[in-house]
Formats: sequence, C-alpha cells, structure tokens
Amino acid sequence: MNRPPDMSQLLQQAQKMQQQMMEAQQELANRTYEGTAGGGAVKVVVNGGSRLLSVTLAPEIVDPSDPEMLGDLIQVATNAALEAAAADAGEAMSGLTGGLDLGGLLG
Repeated sequence: MNRPPDMSQLLQQAQKMQQQMMEAQQELANRTYEGTAGGGAVKVVVNGGSRLLSVTLAPEIVDPSDPEMLGDLIQVATNAALEAAAADAGEAMSGLTGGLDLGGLLG
C-alpha cells in the first residue's frame, strides 16, 4: 500500500522550485542572443526577456529601392534570436521542473 505524499514536504519542494525558477528567469533575462540574416549583413541582438537590444546593418545591405528586402532580413534575424532565447529558456526550465517529486499524485 502506498503512503500518501507528505504535503509539507511537497510544499517545501514547490517553494524551492519557485525560487529556483525566479532565479533562472532573472539569469535568462540578462543573457543576450544573436540572430543573423543575409550572410551576416543583418545582425540582431535580443535579451532573454524578449527585448530587442540592437540591430546592426552592413552598409551594402541598405538598398533604398528595395526596403521590403531589408525588412524581411531584419525579421528573419530577429526571429532567429528570439528562437534561440526561447530554446535556452525551455531548456533551463525543464531542468528545474524535472526535480519535483509529486509522490505519485499525477500518476
């Protein structure tokens, strides 16, 4: 016969995990992620809080007769940087939640 899980122990585990998650989120917000497009002609840097920090354009990529292409390259580079940040966050958070012992509550 299985013993019911110790609720105070579960609460302590949950509180510890919450603190670790808050620390991880702060650490991720301080990291930067780079995305490029056009063979490196467009470089975008974002932080883990999904804030755009900088956009760097090679002079030869700026074509006044084709602003749509430049917009597309900026979009591609930004999405690449945001995807890298999201992947890093997912990896960090899955490492934290994997340690919670729910004592068979979910299974």
